[in-house]
Amino acid sequence: MIKIINRKFLYRFIAVMVVSMMLPLYTLAQTITTKSPVIDCGQVVYRNPVTAQFELVNEGSGSLMIKNVETSCGCTKVNYPKGPISENKPFIVSVSYDARMMGHFEKYIDVYTSGASLPYTLTLKGVVVEEIKGYQGDYKYMLGKLKADKTEILFDDVIMGENPTDEIHVVNSTGDMATPVLAQLPDYLQVEVSPSSIAPGGTGVIKFTLESQKLLDYGLMQSSVFLLQRPGDRISREKEIRVEAILLPSFQKMSEQQLVYAPKLKVSDTVLDLGAFEGKKKKKGTILLENVGRRELEISTIQMFTPGILVELPNTKIPPGESVKLKITADRKELKGVRQQPKILMITNDPRNPKVIVSVDIRE
Repeated sequence: MIKIINRKFLYRFIAVMVVSMMLPLYTLAQTITTKSPVIDCGQVVYRNPVTAQFELVNEGSGSLMIKNVETSCGCTKVNYPKGPISENKPFIVSVSYDARMMGHFEKYIDVYTSGASLPYTLTLKGVVVEEIKGYQGDYKYMLGKLKADKTEILFDDVIMGENPTDEIHVVNSTGDMATPVLAQLPDYLQVEVSPSSIAPGGTGVIKFTLESQKLLDYGLMQSSVFLLQRPGDRISREKEIRVEAILLPSFQKMSEQQLVYAPKLKVSDTVLDLGAFEGKKKKKGTILLENVGRRELEISTIQMFTPGILVELPNTKIPPGESVKLKITADRKELKGVRQQPKILMITNDPRNPKVIVSVDIRE
């Protein structure tokens, strides 16, 4: 006779068995962490060893021991605690590289502990040079307490799929060590700070890479990121870096024959002078857009670089030989306080002229 097992008992039994099976995995889980598993030493002088200190924390439920440390080559030496490391206690792993080879280096340090089956990997990187060469330009701007050569990153005329780069040079004008980080980074922007830590009076480079394949549409992209002196600092306007990119469609594969029969945009003027407001709330003007090509012209995107400018376009598709008027209105109230010159961006299917910018001149 088969006995019917109580459901509550069955569920409890299964839960106990699952936990029992998972327990070995928990004991093998990694228990050490660090905010900076990668340290970039920047430029290192040839045959002058460089040392970096990784600050780690034991976040396990008890003390642990570092059983062994392995490096990717004999050129790297490591110093680490040999005794027990208490729960929640920070500790230092010091790594030295002999700098006996010129060029870029990237060294890996595997830390094996008593609380994990797999190592915790640290990375030390940089570039060995004969002589350290710093940025020779001026640091005219302030990003928080760090001086910088500019506060804007501009990616102009980017074709979908390209990954252009730009740089900001900084100097640590404070009396404390700086470990710069970028806050509020969008997913299409990658940033690398070299070196990772900048001593007082030292210089560094922030490299920005735009991953255009992650952008959603053609045209203007504007965003702001914030340079913090160290992780955990507050975000504020004086730390803002403006990032701007214009993404264009690609016409590189078009043949000469296709270009002959392509649409072609003729703009009456790329600068619209509206004069002065002279007490008026708004000023208006027009730009003539004409298709002098052999196929239909399409204006797929119209965007404004600044607030305070309104546009009206009755038709975004212009047949060959025809034209439309782009009506432009400047709003005095909305433009108040805008420092950048008002501009209008248009993205078209004209392979010779996919990007058109119309500047608006307006005065008080």
